[in-house]
Formats: sequence, structure tokens, C-alpha cells
Amino acid sequence: MSFLLTISVAIRALGRNKMRATLTVLGVVIGIAAVTTMVSVGSSAGQLLQNELKSLGTNFLFVTPRSERRNGVRQVTPSLTESDAVAIGEELDSVLAVSPLVGTSKPVVRGNNNWQPNEMFGVGIDYLTIRAWKLQAGSFFQKVDIQTGNRVCVLGYTVVKELFQTQNPLGQSVRIGNIPFTVVGILEKKGAGLTGEDQDNVLLLPYTTVKRRIQGSSFDEVNAIFVAARSPGEIQAATREITALLRDRHGIVAGEELDFEVHSSEEIGQFLGTITGMMTALLASIAGISLLVGGVGIMNIMLVSVTERTREIGIRMAVGARGRDILIQFLIESVVLSCFGGAIGMALGIGASVGITTLINEISSGSDWPVVVSIPAAIVAMIFAAVVGMVFGLYPAWRASRLDPIDALRYE
Repeated sequence: MSFLLTISVAIRALGRNKMRATLTVLGVVIGIAAVTTMVSVGSSAGQLLQNELKSLGTNFLFVTPRSERRNGVRQVTPSLTESDAVAIGEELDSVLAVSPLVGTSKPVVRGNNNWQPNEMFGVGIDYLTIRAWKLQAGSFFQKVDIQTGNRVCVLGYTVVKELFQTQNPLGQSVRIGNIPFTVVGILEKKGAGLTGEDQDNVLLLPYTTVKRRIQGSSFDEVNAIFVAARSPGEIQAATREITALLRDRHGIVAGEELDFEVHSSEEIGQFLGTITGMMTALLASIAGISLLVGGVGIMNIMLVSVTERTREIGIRMAVGARGRDILIQFLIESVVLSCFGGAIGMALGIGASVGITTLINEISSGSDWPVVVSIPAAIVAMIFAAVVGMVFGLYPAWRASRLDPIDALRYE
């Protein structure tokens, strides 16, 4: 019997009991749909993280004082200074831009409106370059603003909306701690960050203004130093050079623990990518168990089918069919069942992944999950479905091919 004829006979045999065939493949449908959905949603999360990391700046590094846990409390000892930032910018060839950062937190008042930004930072003139952030309107701080501690500020989109509604804030005045500041710029809208926080709920000031006018401090310490390497390929070189420079400036000899930490967006991306990949693989593995359950279901139904069609098998053998033909026929039936369920499951999985990411964007304010459909995962799942059908259909097919034609013809 030709292979094509064997396939035709197998498909006709399945068509005689459509309801049973449909119920048989439910396990495979659920397994393929779950795997496709989990991998696609995991890929969407990974893409979201990469997009958010780009908003930090592709060549971004930040230096912070070393933190340590004492008596169960994490403490940070100030160790970075404005002069450290200046030295990094002037002495290191791998560094494109540097900005000290000083944090503060106070309500911002404009007329009868009062608002508390999530982030209120004192920064240098290169901060926007480092963060790959643009201005929607106005201008950023100038060198003279840093030198004299001018009372100027730049507002994020959310702060503008809360304090000014539809009015143009440029040139207007806001009060921070009863000190008036002039709005000179508006930041371009960024949306939600990695943890869902509103990145636009921010107010930026010259770092010298924060220290002198808001904190009333004459010390040189800063909370952190933001750095941009000249290119993504120079991030590691910049990390090494910054570490060596600060070790020398702080008088830390070999073997002593550093009083600072250097991190990069590349390092964060690798860490988050590893976590996302592990979670996706775990979820896909759990979903894959459904495929094994579906395979067991296929084997059970095929064994029942062999029993029900014993007389048919005997007749086919009596008219010349070989055991190999019977084996191939039942094996094809099993693989067709599995692939049919896989195709339905892949379509459902793609639809579910699109629906889930769309739903997340609808119910999560400011969220911008990209819709990513993992076609490779769907194809691999389909291949796995075919393998499941072949493996779990092999024993029933082998059993059918080993029937004795005389006993099969006598079977009632």
C-alpha cells in the first residue's frame, strides 16, 4: 500500500468519529496554547524591560556609595563628592558625560495647587544626555546656573499637568520650601518605568541649588554620580576606569573594600533578562506537562480504537496489508490527532498572548507592554506535539500491527 493511500485511510478512519477525535486532542490543544501564551507573554515582558532600560540611556552607568547591613538595617555612608564627578568627566577617555545627583523631597506649590513629585533631583548640565531624555519645550540648565545655584527648575509631564493643567508653565514660578523657582523647561513624556512608577512625576534642579538653597549644606558630598560612556562597547572600560580612579582618589589600597559601587544599564539588563528567561522557561515547562497529559489521552484512545477495529485490521491483513502498513496507519492517525490539536492550540495561544498584553495595557495605567508573538516557540511546540503523537501512538500502532489475521477476523 502506498504511503499516500495509508494517510488517506488514516484520515478517513478519524473522520468516522469526529467527536471522540476532538475530545482526544483537548489535552494537546491546552498544552500548546499554554506554552505559546507563556513564552509570548514572557517575551513581551523581556521586550518591555529592554525598552525601559533604553530610557535610562544605552551607555548609562551610575556610581553610588557602598551600602551595608548593620543590625538588620541597610545603611549608606556618604563617600562620593562633586570633585569625584568632575575628575571622572575630565580624566577618563571612555566617559562622554557626567552628572552629580543630589536627592531631596519637598512639596511643590503653585497658587492653590500643591503637588509632591515622586522624584526631585539636583543634577548637572549633562543629565539629559546621560539619560537619553529630551525636552518638550524650553531649555535645560546652563553652566552659570550650576555655578551660581540659580533658582530654576525643569518639570516632568505629570508635574506640569497637576500644577498648571492646560497653562504654559514656561517662565512661571513655583515654590519649593517657600523658595520661588522659575520653570525654564518641560521634559518629554516617558510613561511608566520598570516597576510601574510614573517617570514623568519628576522635578529637576541644579544640584548646587539643592545643596545650598534647599538643604542649606556647604559640604561637597553627592548622593550618586551618573555617567554616560562614549559608546555601548566602552561601558566595561568605563567601569574599570571609574573604579581605578575613585580607588586612587579615596585612598583605597589593594585588598581593601571599596566605599562605592559602579553599576551599568548593561549589567541591569543582563540580570533582568536572566530572571525573565528563567521565569518564562519555568512557566513553559509547567504548561508543557499538559502536552504529556494530552499524549497519554491519545494513547488511551488509540488503544481503544485498535480494540474496536480489530476485525477491520483482520480483513485488511487478509487482503494483503502487511503489519508495517497497519503500524504506519495507526501511527499516522496518532500524529494527525496531535498536530490537529497543536494547530488549534497555537492559534489559541497567539490570540491569548495578544489579548493578555492588550488587557494589561488597558487596566494598568501608563503601561506600554509590547505585543510579542513568539512564532519560534509556537513552531517548536507544534514539532513537540507531533513527537508526542508519535511517541504515545507507537505502542497502540505496534499492537495493531502484531495482531494475528485469523484471530482478528474471528473477533466479535
